[in-house]
Amino acid sequence: MAKKPNSPRPRKKPAKRGKAKAASANFLPTKDQVLEFMATYQGTPGKREIARAFRIQGPQRVALKGLLRQMEEEGLLEKASNKKFTRVGELPPVGVIDIVDRDTDGELTAKPANWTAETEPPTIVLAPSGHKDPGSFGIGDRVLARLNKATEDFDYEARVIKKLGDGAKTIIGVLRSGPGKDWTLEPVDKRERNDYRIASSDVADAKPEELVEAEVLSGRQYGPRAAKVIKSLGPLEGTHAISLIAVHEQGIPIDFDPAALAEAQAAKPANARGRTDLRDIPLITIDPADARDHDDAVWATPSDDQNNKGGFEVIVAIADVAGYVRPGSALDRDAQKRGNSAYFPDRVIPMLPERISNNLCSLVEGEDRPCIAVRMVFDKHGNKKNHEFMRAIMRSAAKLSYQQAQQAYDGLTSDVESDVPDALTQNVIVPLYNAYEAITRAQEKRAPLALDLPERKIEMGPDGHIAQIREVERLDSMRLIEAFMIAANVCAAETLESKKAPVVYRIHDAPSPEKLTALAEFLQTLDMSIPRGAVIKPGHLNRILASAADTETSDMVSEVVLRSMAQAEYNPENLGHFGLNLQRYAHFTSPIRRYADLLVHRSLIRALGLTPNVEKDGLTDEEEKTLAQIAEHISSTERRAMAAERASKDRYLAQFLSNRVGAEFEGRISGVTRFGLFVRLNETGADGLVLISSLNGDYYHHSESLHALIGERTGMMFRLGDDVTVRLEEVAPLKGGMRFEMIAGGRKAAPAEQKHARKDRQNARAEAGGRHGRSNPSRRPKLPRSGKKKSSSRRK
Repeated sequence: MAKKPNSPRPRKKPAKRGKAKAASANFLPTKDQVLEFMATYQGTPGKREIARAFRIQGPQRVALKGLLRQMEEEGLLEKASNKKFTRVGELPPVGVIDIVDRDTDGELTAKPANWTAETEPPTIVLAPSGHKDPGSFGIGDRVLARLNKATEDFDYEARVIKKLGDGAKTIIGVLRSGPGKDWTLEPVDKRERNDYRIASSDVADAKPEELVEAEVLSGRQYGPRAAKVIKSLGPLEGTHAISLIAVHEQGIPIDFDPAALAEAQAAKPANARGRTDLRDIPLITIDPADARDHDDAVWATPSDDQNNKGGFEVIVAIADVAGYVRPGSALDRDAQKRGNSAYFPDRVIPMLPERISNNLCSLVEGEDRPCIAVRMVFDKHGNKKNHEFMRAIMRSAAKLSYQQAQQAYDGLTSDVESDVPDALTQNVIVPLYNAYEAITRAQEKRAPLALDLPERKIEMGPDGHIAQIREVERLDSMRLIEAFMIAANVCAAETLESKKAPVVYRIHDAPSPEKLTALAEFLQTLDMSIPRGAVIKPGHLNRILASAADTETSDMVSEVVLRSMAQAEYNPENLGHFGLNLQRYAHFTSPIRRYADLLVHRSLIRALGLTPNVEKDGLTDEEEKTLAQIAEHISSTERRAMAAERASKDRYLAQFLSNRVGAEFEGRISGVTRFGLFVRLNETGADGLVLISSLNGDYYHHSESLHALIGERTGMMFRLGDDVTVRLEEVAPLKGGMRFEMIAGGRKAAPAEQKHARKDRQNARAEAGGRHGRSNPSRRPKLPRSGKKKSSSRRK
């Protein structure tokens, strides 16, 4: 084994001088030994350092050179411009990085400036700069940084040495006319604090108050940074532009390829030839009241099988998108590029053109529509006995909203909207609820993760402004549809596995050991615990959530449990779905808005021979070969849509509250970071920031394990989930940002909590000292006992 860094010669057993020379003359390390040495060497070794470590001299140096070249060719090592070697996927101790984003906690994140490996680049979080601030830097900047392997959430932590300049990037902003020849660009990204200068020659054809895309120009040291307009995105029309901003920020395609639109226009309604006829079965759609497309319909009836008394037969019919969107077509290329539909308060960016999504494939009431249906049989306890898939033709018997279905079942008839015919209620809705109740009993035994977090909906008025923001009521009709869709998705995965056919699974990995450790440490502060050394199941976490229910810590515990979860994604390799506590699960039920479901449909068509037409619309061999890459792509497009939807919501809420600056609000701490507190308002669900520098009266430390800021002298604590009162100080509607001032809230930390926080600080200092060979230079001196503080630009 190679010796540790800065001691280049590996330890060996004592040997006689002659034998040692003979051994060194013939010794050549293995590839594993070289990689092991690289892992322990502090710095970036070259051929000379590797030769010295393994006592390689003379002619053997030629052999070592050949070995290293071979390792390069095999992708085990990379050679930098200074002829030093690094292991593939690893970063040097000092390197150039580009600051690209902020995470959900507000921390700046970066990626290597010159990443050539085929693997994903490592995630890098920037550490606070402390007293020796190397200069202001932010998103889009390129910096030289010292890189240390970091925590469970990030691969590396970076400490900036110096700023090198701006990385090439484009921004979205509003063009403002200036008093002179120059123009101003106001960025719409809340992370961009300063405006850009645009020369009159760089405005192109854009006009004042238009939304534009611009390229940031380099080479300007003083004054506002310069930019150049690339293209105009259209006039800024108040709230109507908000979702458009988010769409362009995330690079979501808006316009369809003309060839795809031509294919959609040429498409003809499907006929019943070669399909199972379900038109006499009263399948119904149950969706949100404002749904524009309907891709699932349901029906249930008591089982007539004498061997299944008390059981149920359920049919879930899903729009047959595969019949219109065939592999390799222009429609298919556009759908794959988008990956999914994106939903905003004022618009939808669909995955498919409107003629397909809202017409030919939508399960419109009273119209014949092609579908792929699964017939499922459940016993009286809700356990699935068997299922079968069919390619069918159906005719929806009714289009109901969740509220209509629920009110019909509850027998409410006072509202005109819930005026559902009695026959439909008795013959269709009641059997659906009875089957749902049975399935729920089986679900409770399965014990999926019971996180039921509140959801708010922004409703727009006819003038394009927000009419109201309301909390979405969770109705049994919603849970009914969710339960049937989950059951259908499980059937799809099981069928494809049994046929040994390709599957794009919807996977949700179990929490990482590091996150479980952090969760366990947090729960200990509340006198709660999760089993040590056991394989954690959702049931373990459900018991924690149940014990915290109806207590002041309920929301905080739910939030921390949620943050310990892995992110769901698409993958042809099955890791199971932790949240649902299912071993096999694949999205099958929404092919109008998710490309993953379309792939599952195609695989079912090929595996089961469901081809009523001459045209082949099943999964192709080429798709099967590239399934992993497609799954990775659509996972990223899903994250892209979620980011755009979240940014759009933030901007709408900021716009809604822009005329209430100075007002006080009740809220709850929704996030705790090293630079402040995020507070979510009870009234609207809007999030804003309380800067740590505005928390007067003490110097506050961030306790990561407590999810709190704690005053060093007073012990005052602001913790995740605490109720607070804040005043709205500043609103930036275009950026979606709000800044609050703390008015009331917080409490004195208990002695055990203060002890825990001190331990956190000691560990942080020890870790920093271990990395740098000295105590943390950015640590602030203790305040004098009087509580008086010297003037400082640092947080207070």
